[in-house]
Amino acid sequence: MTRLRSALDPNTAEYRAAAEAMMAKLAEVDAEFAKNIGGGGPEKVARHRKRGKLTARERIELLVDEDAPFLELCPLAAWGSEFHVGASVIAGIGIVEGVECLIVAPDPTVRGGTSNPWTLRKNLRMNDIAMQNRLPVIALVESGGADLPTQKEVFVPGGRMFRDLTRLSAAGIPTIALVFGNSTAGGAYIPGMSDYTVMIKERSKVFLAGPPLVKMATGEESDDESLGGADMHARVSGLADYLAADEPDAIRIGRSIVKRLNWRKQGPSPRAEIVEPRYDQEELLGIVPSDLKIPFDPREVIARIVDDSDFDEFKPLYGGSLVTGWAELHGYPVGILANARGVLFSEESQKATQFIQLANRSNTPLLFLHNTTGYMVGKEFEQKGIIKHGAMMINAVSNSKVPHISLLIGASYGAGHYGMCGRAYDPRFLFAWPSAKSAVMGGAQLAGVISIVGRAAAESRGMPFDEEADAGMRAMVEAQIEAESLAMFMSGRLYDDGVIDPRDTRTVLGMALSAIHNAPIEGADGFGVFRM
Repeated sequence: MTRLRSALDPNTAEYRAAAEAMMAKLAEVDAEFAKNIGGGGPEKVARHRKRGKLTARERIELLVDEDAPFLELCPLAAWGSEFHVGASVIAGIGIVEGVECLIVAPDPTVRGGTSNPWTLRKNLRMNDIAMQNRLPVIALVESGGADLPTQKEVFVPGGRMFRDLTRLSAAGIPTIALVFGNSTAGGAYIPGMSDYTVMIKERSKVFLAGPPLVKMATGEESDDESLGGADMHARVSGLADYLAADEPDAIRIGRSIVKRLNWRKQGPSPRAEIVEPRYDQEELLGIVPSDLKIPFDPREVIARIVDDSDFDEFKPLYGGSLVTGWAELHGYPVGILANARGVLFSEESQKATQFIQLANRSNTPLLFLHNTTGYMVGKEFEQKGIIKHGAMMINAVSNSKVPHISLLIGASYGAGHYGMCGRAYDPRFLFAWPSAKSAVMGGAQLAGVISIVGRAAAESRGMPFDEEADAGMRAMVEAQIEAESLAMFMSGRLYDDGVIDPRDTRTVLGMALSAIHNAPIEGADGFGVFRM
């Protein structure tokens, strides 16, 4: 029998404390997400509605199939910065006429939907997701273009936005622009470079330069409609492929375009009959202790997210700090690597390497569940080859070609973050629980290292060591690292694709796996040189 047996007792004080801590963190995340949902605030939203316009979220709701889910991505982008939470754009994966599409909608109630540096980073991340997973792209365009005060950070790298659109088209991935308002200057190239462009009569305005700039540059007098109105582009310039009567009509046309794409997934289909996990997903709230130094069994997580709680563990008696095995999730085969006791030793590294190779041979996507403090240090472990064995695991992750998904549920420190397919290793998707922390090392360890180095430097110069200043430095560094390692901080910098409620884990991973299967699932033919 490969079905997991749970030993979790939700009635213990430890479980209740962990669940309460998780709920408190979720409340903090929800409060920040509410700022994203609120757009530019009640006054700006009311002004937008007074103009007879739908909000960006209402447009998305009308676009996606009725009762279909929308997986919002990077909703906390720009958190902790001077810019609006969400980076002035709503983006995610939604089902339109049965087709999974990457939907991007600037929020015109936030500074006119202009693009600041975080908006650009978020949009570029969406383009990567669309390209890697072969997702048709639908842009719901209404934007004032670049946020001019930050143009020095937007203009040069922003050219990649238009390059990406043409490359998506060249790769056979459809790009669709529904223009709801102004699309000016560089923004004009979004409908200009999309495969299909829909404009709305008397609403859409697309031009490289508006009337004031044209007057300044050439002396020519012009008006919005003759210069870049929807009717002109539909009848004269030919930029508009479809002319819609109003916003709902534009969305109807957009849905019709997707319906006629004749889109087919290139990956294998999931199992037809899906069996839910045998254990309550609500119990995911209390598995991770509030103190990440306390170990927990990742099998308790696996038992609540995989189909029928069925997990065929690989090498269960070897390298016990890393759990590896095979399962199905929403009918899709998946290989899982999950940290059990935090530290990765040589045995875990070799086990992971072999498992990743096997997944590539069987064309099986991989799911990494992070809770690691990194690779083990010390004389004994250096002599046993921890560097070459850790490098072996990182080599395997780097050169693996099957899709990877990473989920940070606890700690993700040091090179262990790399070996478990952190952001720099291009997982197709990376999500985090509110309990997650990620940094080069824990705050106490980092502060201790700086203290040891400072003490040694003072001794080498023959100077007294200031214990009081050292204590203050350690407290300051610990507080800084603690703040910078939190899930919301990392998400704000787009180091993940969203902080999710643990209870939604199975749904989110299922949607990600489904999106991944729009592209072929093919493993690597070979790997780099492994140091044995």
